[in-house]
Amino acid sequence: MYAIVEIAGQQFKVSKDQKVYVHRLGEEEGNKISFDKVLLLDDNGTVTLGAPAIDGASVEAKVLKHLKGDKVIVFKKKRRKGFKKKNGHRQSLTQIIIESIVASGSAPKKAAPKKEAAPKAEKAADAQVAEKAAPKAKASKKGDDLKKIEGIGPKAAEALVAAGIDTFAKLAKASAESVKEILDASTSKLSHLDPTTWGQQAQLAADEKWDELQKLQDELNGGKAV
Repeated sequence: MYAIVEIAGQQFKVSKDQKVYVHRLGEEEGNKISFDKVLLLDDNGTVTLGAPAIDGASVEAKVLKHLKGDKVIVFKKKRRKGFKKKNGHRQSLTQIIIESIVASGSAPKKAAPKKEAAPKAEKAADAQVAEKAAPKAKASKKGDDLKKIEGIGPKAAEALVAAGIDTFAKLAKASAESVKEILDASTSKLSHLDPTTWGQQAQLAADEKWDELQKLQDELNGGKAV
């Protein structure tokens, strides 16, 4: 049985009683240590792969000693510069011995039990909640497109909506004087508009008399009576 495990940033293929040199560990000599980042297990031909690690699997080891590796010579030279530099480096290592490989995580997980169907009473309650929520959805209907009224542009429509007039019915009920005050208070660029016929047009739109509205608008000039 062997495993591929990640130790101190390196991957090793290990088996029981094998001695391995790894990057210096923080554990003291003689202490036991466990590595749970097992990437692969081979148990007599049965291979288990992790994604990336195998849940529950681990490699148990014991720290034998801390030491330094062989010296590595690092020589640097720059041509035509007269630069030469020679350094030596000895990597700090830890020798460990693999005591055991725990493969409990390689066992397949049991499928979670299926939840029982919800009782009919709960379904009925959900249906009642849905029915109560339906009228609220209808109530959240957006306002009418006031730009269908000749003489009302995007800016004028914004001013009316900001003042609470967002439907044809509300515009039809509002007097021309009150609408004029809203336009004058909004911005000077809307003060030239004449809302005299807006109420009449809005009433036809609210009643969905589109043919009559079109006929009336054909007789108007920019929303003003000719």
